[in-house]
Amino acid sequence: MKFKPEEYRIRDERMKPFIDPDEIWEYVEETKNPTPEQVREVIQKSLNKNRLNLRETAILINANTPELVQEIKDGARELKEKVYGNRIVLFAPLYIGNKCKNNCTYCGFRASNKEAVRKTLSDQEIVNEVEALEDNGQKRLILVYGEHADYSPEYIADNVKTVYNVKKGKGEIRRVNINAAPLEIEGFRTVREAGIGTYQVFQETYHPEAYKLYHLGGPKANYDYRLTSLDRAQEAGVDDVGIGALFGLYDWRFELMAMVRHTNHFEACYNVGPHTISFPRITSASAMDINRQYIVNDEEFVRIIAILRLAVPYTGLILTARENAQVRTEVMSFGVSQIDGGTKLELGSYSENLNEEQNLNKEQFTINDNRSLNEIIDELLDKGYMPSFCTACYRLGRTGEHFMEFSVPGFIKRYCTPNAILTLSEYLVDYAPEATQEKGWAVIEREINDLEGFNRKDELKSRIEQIKQGKRDMYF
Repeated sequence: MKFKPEEYRIRDERMKPFIDPDEIWEYVEETKNPTPEQVREVIQKSLNKNRLNLRETAILINANTPELVQEIKDGARELKEKVYGNRIVLFAPLYIGNKCKNNCTYCGFRASNKEAVRKTLSDQEIVNEVEALEDNGQKRLILVYGEHADYSPEYIADNVKTVYNVKKGKGEIRRVNINAAPLEIEGFRTVREAGIGTYQVFQETYHPEAYKLYHLGGPKANYDYRLTSLDRAQEAGVDDVGIGALFGLYDWRFELMAMVRHTNHFEACYNVGPHTISFPRITSASAMDINRQYIVNDEEFVRIIAILRLAVPYTGLILTARENAQVRTEVMSFGVSQIDGGTKLELGSYSENLNEEQNLNKEQFTINDNRSLNEIIDELLDKGYMPSFCTACYRLGRTGEHFMEFSVPGFIKRYCTPNAILTLSEYLVDYAPEATQEKGWAVIEREINDLEGFNRKDELKSRIEQIKQGKRDMYF
């Protein structure tokens, strides 16, 4: 007997497979050719800040006319403004090691790729990389690993501690997220105790049969184990988790529905959704071998992001430098809340300034936005966004279920904008060239004037002055 998302409220369902392909396709089929009234009703539910169920998500997926697609985009843009304001959180990926036991046909790290140059950063190389990132103003990192016995929970925990201990000038890393292999419960406890932020595990494709075609060996070939990995994280007390699918491996409609199902699963079992959802698209990689029939074009990609924003109003959406600058600029208005900046994927490339030939066969995939962090901040300011390096919620315990207590009623906006202002002020004082400073201070003045529901403006202004005098790391 199939279960429907509205009925899925039994905690005994934890750590059991929860993706039913037939159920997902039934929803897609039964909602074909929705009426404009049906689509608008679903959009309005989302604008009232309610998460959508699978049937409602399928209605948006099947809204194919240009007029309805535009209404979905407009709804996503309005919802993002209601929940997140105009903030964009910035981070950088730091690749620690590319050894891997898996044989995933779309990945440059795959074990059968004999051209790949395998490398794991030493402790000193990690320090060098972090110092280079701090020199650019980064405050938030995600450490990325292949799946290999060398990258044990204890090793990852040691890396996290190393990163947090690197202080160069006024630079420091305040949040370390992880993208690595699934762990057992005890392993997740080990990394949690090191002070990690979000732990990401992407399912890549949620379709079981498609999954088999792409994962030809290694631990990752076990679909169910990977699918339930972040349940084990929740059981271990890691309540900030990130999910994702690699678009281009299977039908985008199915992958989008499956990520909503995954979100439903977490909320049913743990009273909290994933902290973030990622939706990278396939890009070229060394030794890549895939069927390209499911490649997602730009038009479909924009629709995916807009529908996701409406489906999961309080989940952060991450857009990476896989996408080019033009696409990133376009889709940020539809719901993206986090992007990476100044990204380099090659191991050791932040500090060593490797040339293109040296980088060859040392990266997992190619990126399409090579701009520096400051260039991206410049554009964000020009477009009216508020760049943010904020880590306050994580450090004050406003995570997991506690984060939902703040964010669902909309209170989080009262914290996030002031904290974004403070972190941008630090960046302007410590790292920004004069032209960026001029833009940044103008945006900060506008944001302070527009703050609603915040009765501590004088204190905020005082803290900005303290930052100018050298004080750091203040937050609400």
